[in-house]
Amino acid sequence: MTRGCLDTPVIKERGQHEVFCGLTSIIWLHRKMQDAFFLVVGSRTCAHLLQSAAGVMIFAEPRFGTAILEEKDLAGMADANAELDREVATLLQRRPDIRQLFLVGSCPSEVIKLDLARAAERLSEQFAPHVRVLNFSGSGIETTFTQGEDTCLASMVPALPASDAHQLLLVGALPDVVEDQARALLAQIGVEAVHCLPAQRADATPSIGPNTKYALTQPFLGETHAALQRRGARWIAAPTPLGVEGTTLWLMAIADAFGISRAQVEAAVAAPRARAQAAVARVAETLQGKSAFFMPDSQMEPALARFLQRECGMEIVEIGTPYLHAELHRPELALLAEGPRLAEGQDVERQLDRVRAARPDITICGLGLANPLEAEGLTTKWAIELVFTPVHLFEQAADLAGLFARPIRRKQILAQGAPKVEAAE
Repeated sequence: MTRGCLDTPVIKERGQHEVFCGLTSIIWLHRKMQDAFFLVVGSRTCAHLLQSAAGVMIFAEPRFGTAILEEKDLAGMADANAELDREVATLLQRRPDIRQLFLVGSCPSEVIKLDLARAAERLSEQFAPHVRVLNFSGSGIETTFTQGEDTCLASMVPALPASDAHQLLLVGALPDVVEDQARALLAQIGVEAVHCLPAQRADATPSIGPNTKYALTQPFLGETHAALQRRGARWIAAPTPLGVEGTTLWLMAIADAFGISRAQVEAAVAAPRARAQAAVARVAETLQGKSAFFMPDSQMEPALARFLQRECGMEIVEIGTPYLHAELHRPELALLAEGPRLAEGQDVERQLDRVRAARPDITICGLGLANPLEAEGLTTKWAIELVFTPVHLFEQAADLAGLFARPIRRKQILAQGAPKVEAAE
């Protein structure tokens, strides 16, 4: 087995960082879990973030809100727990469709040491069995935005019912259309007992036990991964199913875990893989030979870099990621050819210096850095779009390549159309 980038030294940076907080994960989690409600216990700033970031995408009554900590709560002049109980009771009375309620911690609630875990236990006893109350942290003090999904799913694992059934658990919030594609592919290769975490509805909550094998669909689920192992489930190590290669290896790993022959997998995936390869090749014409630089944002960076390098012919200058998980990122690093720098954490100024020195064809970064870099003549891609957009499996492989190709192609078109400036005599 090739070592790839497994032996590449990792630059450890612990300085100022530019990322969204974990509250942002509510934007896609509330769309996935159709009978869940996410109640952020935070400040007016937290409320404004959710309203501005998510409100524009929602055309029905949202399934998230903010229990605002006022100054008297922060100063310890009011019983925050009593106020929280009243808010929850009012919410559940008004919204009887809620079956799962998540109390989401924020920077303010964690600073004042509000024990939301105990509050969740207290409220679960009060509203069971109709409503299950859980809690997780969406604080951005030390985390990035995708870790909100990780802590949410990890909070669900201890409450999953026990089972000895032989089954596959897909872990990670996929768009419904992508989840359906995954189920169809797995059925074609012979894996029928497939469940998902998170499930779309509470009554479809999966069970778990020593005969449960699980495959991650996202590379940023470290806490969930550890929680599942504590419950006795067995991890199927594989690359993230991004691109043609990643999807093929992911399916092969699952087949191996269930004793299914690779010939059977090849027969099932031959047609969709061929279509995806042809589609990616057309888009990759724009990307071939171009350079990319990943600023740390989502923990998806090693998987995305692997896709761009191996399937799109790009040169990867640096792979920055908020946290490099030794186990979960290992399959990606093993596939990556030597050459890219690896950086864990962030020191914004140092990384910006390296971006300016390299002047890559595209820089994948957060919203706060994109506009300044564009003003300096550098082409950028918003990293958060790679989380919101359906990008997994064969059918979305060309769409994934297109997310990188379009900014480069747009710059080329603009450059061709720019008027020539004559030198002064």
